[in-house]
Parts: sequence; C-alpha cells; structure tokens
Amino acid sequence: MRRSRLVVFVSSLLLAAGTALTGAATAQASSLAATGGYAALGDSYSSGVGAGSYISSSGDCKRSTKAYPYLWAAAHSPSTFDFTACSGARTGDVLSGQLGPLSSATALVSLSVGGNDAGFADVMTTCVTQSDSACVSRINTARAYVDSTLPGKLDSVYSAIRSKAPNAHVVVLGYPRFYKLGTTCLGLSETKRKAINDASDHLNTAIAKRAANHGFTFGDVRGTFTGHEICSGDSWLHSVNWLNIGESYHPKAPGQSGGYLPVLNAND
Repeated sequence: MRRSRLVVFVSSLLLAAGTALTGAATAQASSLAATGGYAALGDSYSSGVGAGSYISSSGDCKRSTKAYPYLWAAAHSPSTFDFTACSGARTGDVLSGQLGPLSSATALVSLSVGGNDAGFADVMTTCVTQSDSACVSRINTARAYVDSTLPGKLDSVYSAIRSKAPNAHVVVLGYPRFYKLGTTCLGLSETKRKAINDASDHLNTAIAKRAANHGFTFGDVRGTFTGHEICSGDSWLHSVNWLNIGESYHPKAPGQSGGYLPVLNAND
C-alpha cells in the first residue's frame, strides 16, 4: 500500500529539517567528496606509520593500506585519490612537497600536521630516557613553541590548501591522548604520562583554533581513542618499540580504523 501524500509531505519536511540541523555545507561536502577528488596530506599519523602494510612505492614516507585515508578512499571511491602524507612531515614539508595534486576539482582534503614542528620525537625520547623534571622541561619548551611559532606555520599551510583547492572541504585531524592515567603501568611515571597528555591537549587546542579560523573542520580523535590509550589494556597505540623505534607512539591498525577513520567519516 502506498503511503498517503500527507506522510510523504511530512517525511520530506523532516528530512529537510534534518539536513538544515546537521549543516547544509557538511552535507554538500560529503556529496562532493563521493564524486570529486580526495587528497590526504600530513605526517605519520595520516600516512599510517605503525599500522603496517606499507605501500612499497611510498618508501620512507611509509604510507599504509591500513591508514585512515586509504580506508576512506576504498569505502567511498572518490574520482581521484592522492595520498601524499609522509612520515616525519612538518608544515614546511607539506607546503613544499604535498600540495601538488590539489586543484579546483579536489572535493575533500584531510590533514594532520604540527606534532613534528613542536618536536614530538624529541619530547618522547626525553621523557622515555630522562628524569621527570627533564621531561616536563622539554614539554614546556614544546608548549612555548606551540604558542609562539606554530600558529603562523599552520596558517601558511591552511592558506595554501585553500588557495590550491578552493572548493574542497578540509578536515584537520588532531592527535590522541597517549596514556591512560590513574592506573598501574610499567614504564613512564604518572607525572610524565600526565604531562604528555596535557601537551597533546595543548597542541590540539592550537590546531583546532587555527583550523576554525580558516573555515576548516577539526576532527578530534581523543574521544574515539578513549579507553584505548597506552596502559589501558587495549591500546591502539604503540608504546616504545625498541626493535622498530619509528613506530613508537603511533597508532596501530585498529587506531587507524577505529580511532581516525570514524572521525573523518563523521566530518567528511
């Protein structure tokens, strides 16, 4: 039996209202992303370091078929997929080597960058190998950089993306908190773990502010990683891996599929 015209009319109104409440721009972006091009930029958290299954042609950039950009592209079949994210990338590297594929036909751009500029690797090395006070001191230096210098570098990247991809919806992904606190855990002290988490929050706040100022969407992954931090018993992040030091403190494959991908899906 066909539904009455009244039911159809009411359903149409509800659908229209739902679209308005969720944001017409987001709905349009999702539609464009499905038919236009997708470009995945950024650092090791976007290339997929730590997830394994690296694409041989990507070399030291270590782009993984288990990274969230690759998974998103496989599920949505964009018209083009350009995966230029690279392990170790800083803002300057994105500017100089990753923006080539962007154009007016690019519908979606995802990006994670800023951690390496702030000295992420050196912070973690200091905290793993030195005292609580040395760890906190190094983190304070990184926080000062995030306050004074990083915003300008992010502005340069975001402005270049908008210039080269004027029609794209841009999702800037943040970083997870690394440790579960208040639990017995071998390795770093509670003081170090809390300082590292607070530093991640500080970095995310800075990135989110700059992204918003450019009209970009900030994808906060801290919620999806909650319960899966190091020391949680079900960690989606590598702890120190002395056999493969480059994978330390990077998302495992479940962190990409369960931590990052849902956030991109929610904001594409």
